[in-house]
Amino acid sequence: MIHQYVSNGYHIVLDVNSGCVHVVDETAYRVIPIMEEALAQNMNIDDKEAFAAYVSERLSKENDKTSDEDMAVDDNGTVSAEELQEAVDEILELYQAGMLYTEDVYEKYIGEFKNRQTVVKALCLHIAHDCNLACKYCFAEEGEYHGRRALMSYEVGRKALDFLVANSGSRVNLEVDFFGGEPLMNWQVVKDLVAYGRSLESAHNKKFRFTLTTNGVLLDDEVLEFANKEMANIVLSIDGRKEIHDLMRPHRGGQGSYDEVVPKYKKVAESRNQMNYYVRGTFTRNNLDFTKDVKHLADEGFEQISVEPVVAADTEDYALREEDVPVILAEYDKLALEYIRRKKEGKGFNFFHFMIDLEGGPCVAKRLSGCGSGTEYLAVTPWGDFYPCHQFVGQEEFLMGNVNEGITRTDIRDTFKTCNVYAKDKCKDCFAKFYCSGGCAANAYHFSGNINGSYDLGCELQRKRVECAIMIKAALADEEKERAL
Repeated sequence: MIHQYVSNGYHIVLDVNSGCVHVVDETAYRVIPIMEEALAQNMNIDDKEAFAAYVSERLSKENDKTSDEDMAVDDNGTVSAEELQEAVDEILELYQAGMLYTEDVYEKYIGEFKNRQTVVKALCLHIAHDCNLACKYCFAEEGEYHGRRALMSYEVGRKALDFLVANSGSRVNLEVDFFGGEPLMNWQVVKDLVAYGRSLESAHNKKFRFTLTTNGVLLDDEVLEFANKEMANIVLSIDGRKEIHDLMRPHRGGQGSYDEVVPKYKKVAESRNQMNYYVRGTFTRNNLDFTKDVKHLADEGFEQISVEPVVAADTEDYALREEDVPVILAEYDKLALEYIRRKKEGKGFNFFHFMIDLEGGPCVAKRLSGCGSGTEYLAVTPWGDFYPCHQFVGQEEFLMGNVNEGITRTDIRDTFKTCNVYAKDKCKDCFAKFYCSGGCAANAYHFSGNINGSYDLGCELQRKRVECAIMIKAALADEEKERAL
């Protein structure tokens, strides 16, 4: 399976199963799909002359050689014999090297993988089901999560960490995210649980990686000093421009929070040497021009940026709709070009959704396990209930157990074990499936009624982001080559 597209003048070919990416010339770009036809017909493509003749015949039969305005071909759509042979040789070399039209060698292991022993490696501790802001798009309902306001006790948190250690098998590195609501509303318990986690490390051969997600209102020097010592990563919520942020992330009294948090966030970024943090925003129908928000955050000095599409029912006035998709796709193209420009000028920043690993290829484990929710990753409520992830909290049909009894609904866990790209019908022919690992199970459930369903609008945006990310890699690689000359 391959995916071909033209972006920013680059003719890009992705071999989906291997993850190999090829930037080719126009002739090779046109020949590659003809090779697929030949393979489907069981043609002996190792006979270069015969294959070249077949390609030449196929090209000559095309009436309108391409409808892609980005491709420059001769008026009659033909290529010279020399160009054609060069393209054929190049493509055959890639094919024979296992870099084009490769088979998926991992799918056959999925049955065996389903029977694996469950090892928990990460917890999302809902340290506070309460919040001091009233963000309009909050899936947690201002921290309540379909339930009551509550703060996690130290005792519940301690039992959660004990559970993680006891159920992590031989895995050494464990992850704990302090989440909410707003976790700084329960700061003392956060500190106490970090200390407790550290006390477990040596005796159990474990290493905790703590992270913190905050809206910044209660962030102060004491919090920052502790976080810089103990938190591997800090996620700072901000939606971009002041007018957009204040519109969507106000206090309960309606006043904005932008001016309150931005100076604190700058201090965080500088104190962490522009590493190991993210300013994380959400774009809605109110700012489909979200490139402006990313540029604004970069201009404010932030180098680690994530601005992600809102996920909401289309009954909400801020929700993204299908008719918005063409505008959003064009905006991602615009953002990609701005990203490249700034990188070349030495003013670059990292954008979370453009950061993919082309050298290592799509993660094998993610192909088989998906995001890991409900199996490797669990959310814990303030009163100690387990859910597959933070977006399922409060939905009683997904209540898996609690810190006192452990996982009592193993059937839910077993269902999530099968949640991956191979279980999702709409993933089968999607070129981006191994980069998103089948997408978010919660979004799939909320929009299709099945964790193995899909959130179609989100899938369209994910595909575009993958295309942009690959094109960016190609453009920056060209820049490096030019500098080396």
